[in-house]
Amino acid sequence: MAALTLRGVRELLKRVDFATVPRRHRHKKKWAATEPKFPAVRLALQYFDMTYSVQFGDLWPSIRVSLLSEQKYGALVNNFAAWDHVSAKLEQLSAKDFVNEAISHWELQSEGGQSAAPSPASWACSPNLRCFTFARGDVSRFPPARPGSLGVMDYYLMDAASLLPVLALGLQPGDIVLDLCAAPGGKTLALLQTGCCRNLAANDLSTSRIARLQKILHSYVPQEIRDGNRVRVTSWDGRKWGELEGDTYDRVLVDVPCTTDRHSLHEEENNIFKRSRKKERQILPVLQMQLLAAGLLATKPGGHVVYSTCSLSHLQNEYVVQGAIELLANQYSIQVQVEDLTHFRRLFMDTFCFFSSCQVGELVIPNLMANFGPMYFCKMHRLT
Repeated sequence: MAALTLRGVRELLKRVDFATVPRRHRHKKKWAATEPKFPAVRLALQYFDMTYSVQFGDLWPSIRVSLLSEQKYGALVNNFAAWDHVSAKLEQLSAKDFVNEAISHWELQSEGGQSAAPSPASWACSPNLRCFTFARGDVSRFPPARPGSLGVMDYYLMDAASLLPVLALGLQPGDIVLDLCAAPGGKTLALLQTGCCRNLAANDLSTSRIARLQKILHSYVPQEIRDGNRVRVTSWDGRKWGELEGDTYDRVLVDVPCTTDRHSLHEEENNIFKRSRKKERQILPVLQMQLLAAGLLATKPGGHVVYSTCSLSHLQNEYVVQGAIELLANQYSIQVQVEDLTHFRRLFMDTFCFFSSCQVGELVIPNLMANFGPMYFCKMHRLT
């Protein structure tokens, strides 16, 4: 009986002429509204698989699984708090200050004649920075930061690799400093921790991101420093900084907007791989080059610039650096020299995993044993 019924239904379907159904009663599938869309995180992974498998070859599977795994953090000690007490508390967690441990280790090697690297004075690592991390392979987490006895937060949790561009900038006491793309504020806070900034200009075009920066400064920096002349927060178009304040700064950090590779694999919110942001993503290297060129123009002759991203892409990293240097040479007759950071890589190789084949600059690549980054940084010296 069931078979007869099924046969009957099939015959009925053959006889029905759907063209005779009035248009208003026809059902048309609304593909755009009902079909599932690829989430941006999946589009990001597809794009990375396509491009980074070529760029990194056999290294890509290891980088890929690390990017998809839980990120590792460092605790940047707030020097405006009771830093010695904070450091002691972090040591009790079995964390170590990777900055000062690396410098102390290098100095011991130098005294023993085991190292031919330049002295710290010659490569000018930014001073007074203390950042604690857990050992390789240790996936412990730091507890959330809390206000200390002096009314400011004790430490700031950040990807420890994000501190490397600030360290590489090599601040000296009395420097006039520009953080061209400052928000959300971790690197700006680190610049202030050095105690070297006579004046610090912290700029970001996004007013919402500037609000996050202001919140961090309010939580970590005493009011007399925030309200004095030492810190100036602006929301200008960074591409025009060379026209606004050319030849002004001793040190400039250009931490540009990028594909934020790790974020793009984990968060849908503000993900640059959304289909609606395709054009924005495609022109990123142009924007990055414009920002770096503006940062170099804002630097005094003889000053230094560090360019950084949290992307693995050589199109956003080395190519942007090389393009900006050519642009300044051709259009402004300004000579810029890339500084060799090989010694810097050697100094911190116990904490981070570095990619050994960058054309210019250094790249921290995620690794399951040291899951920091990605973080690209390149130091430049404006000669003329």
